[in-house]
Amino acid sequence: MDIVKRLTIAQSVTVGGTALHAGTAVTMTLSPADAGTGVIFRRSDLDGASVAARYDRVGDTKLGTVIADGAARVGVVEHLMAAVMGAEIDDLIVTLDGPEPPILDGDALSYLSLIESAGRREQDAPRTAIKVLRPIHVEQGGARASLTPADSLVYDCEISFPTPAIGRQHFTFAFTPKGFRTEIAPARTFGFLSELEALNKMNLARGATLDNTLALSDTGVINRDHMRFTDEFVRHKILDAIGDMALAGAPLIARFEGVRSGHATNNALLWALFADPANFARVTLKKQTLS
Repeated sequence: MDIVKRLTIAQSVTVGGTALHAGTAVTMTLSPADAGTGVIFRRSDLDGASVAARYDRVGDTKLGTVIADGAARVGVVEHLMAAVMGAEIDDLIVTLDGPEPPILDGDALSYLSLIESAGRREQDAPRTAIKVLRPIHVEQGGARASLTPADSLVYDCEISFPTPAIGRQHFTFAFTPKGFRTEIAPARTFGFLSELEALNKMNLARGATLDNTLALSDTGVINRDHMRFTDEFVRHKILDAIGDMALAGAPLIARFEGVRSGHATNNALLWALFADPANFARVTLKKQTLS
């Protein structure tokens, strides 16, 4: 069986857009990185201050996952990180001239398409994964999430919102790059109009528009014509979970289950996983493993 090699992108690629929360224009460049680098975010507007995309660098989880290290702080990394996982990229430099990646379409597909346009390059180093060996479970308020041993990566999520537009939704996704592109990556982020004014006062959601966010009122989805799935909300929660779990620093081999879980719960789950080395093993991926 051949060993799977680490991947980076073949060439740099740049895109501009609006930051979801800051509402400011931001330019993002994705660049190749040496094997073993992982994913690094750099703030060109802060003299190149950088932060690794890791669970132990998460500084905030309010309406998005924020990573921080010294002067470097980058918000809403989960959509891009989900796309990085979907493209099976291991090493990447993300350079920003603002506080967040541009939100683009509010999904992961727009980032995935950008990565695909750059192409992929094989590195001379093996790709490793984190295989969960013991069940890990966390609860926060009414939310819970778990990782249990499995032969492949599976996401199982359930959400419940007291609005007829969502209600209770459940979705199970057996992760494959092809499946991610068609079933999960297109799912857009969503928000409630009733919360918008309060969020704006906290300098949040200033870049949200009806083109990049599914807007919910008390009666339904205002821009329903923008929906790509009837159960888009739970699919986006899986997208978020994939991006948050990417902060493990390597692909997982496990079953993820979340019930009303969010960024805080997801991050707590990774802290619990890595709290004891007996919970996991680092394994070298073989091509048969991915078939």
